[in-house]
Parts: sequence; structure tokens; C-alpha cells
Amino acid sequence: MNALAGKHIVLGLSGGVACYKSAELTRLLVKAGASVQVVMTEAAEQFITPVTMQALSGRPVYASQWDARAANNMPHINLSREADAILIAPCSADFIARLVQGRADELLSLLCLARPIERVPLLVAPAMNREMWAHPATRRNLAQLAQDGATVLGVGNGDQACGETGDGRMLEAAEILEELEIFFAPKLLAGEQVLITAGPTFEAIDPVRGITNLSSGKMGFAIARAARAAGAEVTLVAGPVHLPTPRGVRRIDVRSAQNMLQAVDGQAREASIFIATAAVADWRPASSAEHKIKKDGSGQTPQLAFVENPDILATVAQSERARSGALYCVGFAAESENLLAHAQAKRARKGVPLLVGNIGPATFGQDDNALLLVDAEGHRELPRASKDELGRQLVAEIARRLGGTVSPTFAR
Repeated sequence: MNALAGKHIVLGLSGGVACYKSAELTRLLVKAGASVQVVMTEAAEQFITPVTMQALSGRPVYASQWDARAANNMPHINLSREADAILIAPCSADFIARLVQGRADELLSLLCLARPIERVPLLVAPAMNREMWAHPATRRNLAQLAQDGATVLGVGNGDQACGETGDGRMLEAAEILEELEIFFAPKLLAGEQVLITAGPTFEAIDPVRGITNLSSGKMGFAIARAARAAGAEVTLVAGPVHLPTPRGVRRIDVRSAQNMLQAVDGQAREASIFIATAAVADWRPASSAEHKIKKDGSGQTPQLAFVENPDILATVAQSERARSGALYCVGFAAESENLLAHAQAKRARKGVPLLVGNIGPATFGQDDNALLLVDAEGHRELPRASKDELGRQLVAEIARRLGGTVSPTFAR
């Protein structure tokens, strides 16, 4: 289940043009299953209306500590006690200073001060001009805010509303959502170093053509996000795909199977878990032409010779660290038929404790998938769901195995 499902988030808006991103953030939070209570400062209302935020959250917006809707006339107490977390987005330089000083002369800063610190976390997404972001006073305030127990999210870099360019932009709504998911996710892989391969490889025939496949990399990237949310340090070795790097994940881009093996070999020495989701080409041209191979009008096709690519999964699984148990290996099999039989055979051939199978043509490029988990005890299906959800389920399964327990639902 999504880590945000059922969570109640108090979303505070301080003054700043980035308030427009808070509208999209509210929509994404609600879509993720959270309930959102918006609280706005007077300055925030200069940038976006309470009507907009109420329409998106489905709840009346609070803006005044004197709001008479609360029966006890204490909205700062009620709102903070009901929250699973308070998120200030955007959090201006002024509001950061107010939090550090413990100011409490308007509702949002008041409820932050009144929140039960041990139970209701405070997260802030800063948003300001690049010079304000770099100012020593802001740096001191951010350090103090973190020392006081708040979680300070990063900022983006790019064009700013003032016309300048640099650090200080509020993170995009999807990035903040991902940070919240990471924050709330159970840290099942805390302390683990996870190495993941994802996407296809490209084996060049000439400078403009090559052998590849339809893998989009979405499943591997979803697993990387889930492992990072579960507390692991994650390195993602990605073939040629067009996907953004998951937040907090170290990415290494490669092109061919040989490139991928070289990258994996260098990283596997430190990893404790290796998950090989990449759809690696089995063969490559014996040689790649220096220039484009052109038709000559004769009707004759070029004669191409192929050689077998290195088996990345088998190479890692047969390493000393894997054989000693220091490195837990998980393989993937993309098949077009007879999934169980092929997956069982591949698991035995590669020598890995867990093999994950799927039907390639039914999942390549899609946002959802269905997985078959195969081990020495039998097999179990993970029904079709979003790749993000399946990534979370697979990470939980791996965590159980590392903890010494195997799911009892595996069938022989």
C-alpha cells in the first residue's frame, strides 16, 4: 500500500509565488490516498485563493487563529492534534525565521509551535530567491530548524519568478510527494546498499543502428524508488531510457551489455543486494561498422556475425560475495510464453535465490505489470498492479527474506 494512504496532512502555505505548486501538490496527495487540511497565511492568500485550495482538498481552508468554526475556538490545537504530519510548502525565508524564533501571532506558525513534537513531524519545502537562499541568516535558520527536529526538504535549481536563475525554487509537486512517501515508508532495508540494473541495452551495428528491445526501465526505476523509500542506499545502473532519476538514488547511465557489466562489477563489491531487472541483449554484433551500412541496390543484405554477451546476473551470482551470502541476488526474466517453466529454469541456471518473472510484451512500456516470484520452495504470483506498488511489494519480500523468513504462500 502507498505509504501516504490514510495519512492526514496539514498543508501550510506561506507567502510566495510557489503557492501555485501547492495546488498540484494537494491534488497529488489526495490521489495518493491522503486527506489534506490546508492552512494559509495572509501573505499566501495574495498568491492563491482559499477557494482553489478548498476545491482541491475537499475541506474548508483555515487562515485565522480566531476562526469561530472550532467549537473550542482553538484551531491551532485541533488542527495540530489531528495531523500525521505538518508540511509547509512553500515555506518562505520569513516563515523559516518565524519557526526558528517560535513566533505564534498567526495560525500557521501557532499550530507549528503547538504541535506535539514527538508525534507530529514538521516538514518544510523552502521557496525563495537565490540570494535569500544563500544568505547567512537563512543558512543559520535552516540549520537551527533541522536541529529543532524539522525535516528540511531540498530546493530546485532553475529560472525564478524574479527573472534570476539559481537555487531556491520550491521542489516540484511530484518531488515533494516522493519525499513524503519516503518519509512515511517503513524502513525495511535500512542500512542496506542496493544495486539495481534497469532498462534495455543497445548493441551497435553501425553508428545509427543497433539491437535493443522494448524495455522502458519503469519496473527497475520503481524498485529503485521503493528501495530508497525503505531506507536503503541505492545505485541504479540504467540502460538507454527516458526516465527521471528517482530522488536520492545514485544513477549510472550505460549503453551496451559490456558497459553495464563493467559498471555493475565496480558497484557490486560494496552492495548487499543486487536486483537485475535490466533486459540485457543476449547477443551483440561481432563488430560494429565505423560508418552507416548503406544499401547498394543489389538486393543483397549485409552479412552480420554475432557473439554472445556476458551474463551479468550469473557473473554476479557466482561471485565470492554472493556465494558467501554477503550479496543477495534477485534476477528478472522477461518471457513471451511458459513463464513459470522458463523462470524456474533460469533461476536454477543463474544460481540465484529469487527469480522474478513477467511477460515482456504485456509490460514493456506500461505503467503496470504482474510478477511471478520463483524460489527453491515454489512460486507465488503478484497480481497486476502499478509498477510502483509491485516495487514496494518486491522490496518487502526481499526484506522478509533477509530477515530470515520466507512468505508461507509459495506454492510448489
